[in-house]
Amino acid sequence: MPYRGPGKGYADVAAHFRQQIQSGELAPGDTLPSVADIRSEFDVAAKTVSRALALLKSEGLVAARGALGTVVTMSPTVITGADRIDRMARNGLRYAPGETSAGHQVMRRSAVDPEVCEALSLEPGDEVVIRIRTFRQGDKATSVGVSVYAVQATNIVPELADPDRMERYWADIYTERTDREVVKGQRTARARQASQDELEALEIDAPQHVSVAVLVTSQTFHDESGPLAYWEDVYAPGTQMPISG
Repeated sequence: MPYRGPGKGYADVAAHFRQQIQSGELAPGDTLPSVADIRSEFDVAAKTVSRALALLKSEGLVAARGALGTVVTMSPTVITGADRIDRMARNGLRYAPGETSAGHQVMRRSAVDPEVCEALSLEPGDEVVIRIRTFRQGDKATSVGVSVYAVQATNIVPELADPDRMERYWADIYTERTDREVVKGQRTARARQASQDELEALEIDAPQHVSVAVLVTSQTFHDESGPLAYWEDVYAPGTQMPISG
């Protein structure tokens, strides 16, 4: 459907194609519409289109390919687990083009991490289910996703403790079975020193005496009765991730 509207600027045009690229609707190698077609679709001047394309090029999302026009490149950005859920809801795509995951682990453990205990209102030693996977772009590990589920969630969705990959978003199953909506809390980001397990998962070869800083985002999920899950994404140094403005 054409994306029209009065007063559209170059940022609006760029945002439209950026969203399509990040959602996987436009894959690496796909060609963007011609300048003339974009002008017609958005009802903007050629200069506006040129500025929009220049912005996308500066972000590494597209490149000029001569007679082929403007082509989508391999996206340099990596999104969070919560953003993946939003993408699946929009278009059903679990992964972006060129993206895979590996190293899937599912385990029952006693909660010991103070941050996890605080986020899920747990006492140290309370049982949780932890699911871990490493996301990759091509041959490069880009992030490690860790999701921790309190017993309140696993009692309703016992599939979370199964070693198999979840085919559906756990919160949708939870809501179906309880008629209670699962709400995502505020996402936060911070830098910290990577653990040895994280360095190995991200395939970072660093001497033991050298500290490696990583960016970590976290988010808690809850329903009306309290917290249910805590998600954390750990990004390899140099990884780019989009920030919602």
